[in-house]
Amino acid sequence: MASAKQQTAVTKVMSLLQQWDKGSKSVRGQILSNFVSQNTNKTAPELEAEFAQAASLFLARLTAWLRLTYMVGTCLNLQLKALTIFLSSSSGHKFLAEFLEVGGVLTVLEILGLKQAKEEDKTQALRLLQCIGNAGRKYKELICESYGIRAVAECLARSKSEETQDCARNLLQMLAQGNPKYEVQVYKGLIALLPSTSPKAQQMASQTLRIVQPIVGQANPSIVEPVLNLLRTLHLEVQYEAIELIKDLMKYDVQDQLLRGLVQVLVPAREDMLRRPEILDDPDAPELKRPLPVFVQQAASAKVIGILAREYDEIAEKMIQLRVVHNLMIAMGNEDHADSQRQASITLEYLSTTFPLVDEHARDAMGESLYQMFITNPEALYLSMDAVQADVLRSNKVNIPGIVETVE
Repeated sequence: MASAKQQTAVTKVMSLLQQWDKGSKSVRGQILSNFVSQNTNKTAPELEAEFAQAASLFLARLTAWLRLTYMVGTCLNLQLKALTIFLSSSSGHKFLAEFLEVGGVLTVLEILGLKQAKEEDKTQALRLLQCIGNAGRKYKELICESYGIRAVAECLARSKSEETQDCARNLLQMLAQGNPKYEVQVYKGLIALLPSTSPKAQQMASQTLRIVQPIVGQANPSIVEPVLNLLRTLHLEVQYEAIELIKDLMKYDVQDQLLRGLVQVLVPAREDMLRRPEILDDPDAPELKRPLPVFVQQAASAKVIGILAREYDEIAEKMIQLRVVHNLMIAMGNEDHADSQRQASITLEYLSTTFPLVDEHARDAMGESLYQMFITNPEALYLSMDAVQADVLRSNKVNIPGIVETVE
């Protein structure tokens, strides 16, 4: 025979469930609000005790109401928070199984793609998915099997909230870790984010790729073009992450492709210089009169080449064979962009002082007067150079074949 205390608890729970069944939206919203405030961080046994061992009855009502109302957003944030309490509870595998049995994952993933859903609702949906993924590998696989990688990646790309984007990034990283069946799919999803129009999404995708790349073990050739295009950005935080990612990718089979690409973008294609860049239509961007992105990429490429040459002699030698000296001198003569001139000059000065053959060819191509100006103060060369000297640099014919010996 049940004790009086147990009977009181049962009566209380039955009364609550009746209120829910007969209640309006506002009544249910108040019930959810009370539940969230009183039960956050409770364990599954504590939740069962709160509901007189009938917590599943409340969970079933909650999941049913979510599936009926998520399209219109009725108390959506509160519903997701309440579900998160159940699914994140310690020893709550029973609750997780019950949620998954009714297609809960698909419902939550659909919320991420709703145009009418609020950013805070998407953030909470992502947190709920993280709770599911935290339960183990098979749950990560279930999210991926439900086309979760695409849904989360698209949410990251389209979101206007940094908090939502951060949650999406963290979830993608989780889905790549300890999930060998789908790690490559997550990796490809991150690559697909690199051309995003959102600088924050580009930055986060680059950061996460640096974590996921060693997990995957091999670099996909499709990463080369979007990473090089990131160097066109006017957002310094994106460019920094792109440079760090390029440095990491030097350990993989795409090294030669990246090096060729870096050398090639030192000389912007004519069509790229004539094409009106999208940044000119950005109301938040400063007033621009020239197609700056290709010149920004030119300057960034010269900078990256200098960084790589200083870290790896063998990479410097490869780039010299790829006519990097010729292209650096063209960039030094670019009177339309001072930073391109400065970065190219600094990098060429390093190569000249490190490789005698480079120094010899650079001196011959520049002529003694310009060479002395260059070697004395490469960083400020663009300030003292005249139009004729700039044209000499742009017209150089330097070609250094073979392996170059470094100075000891």
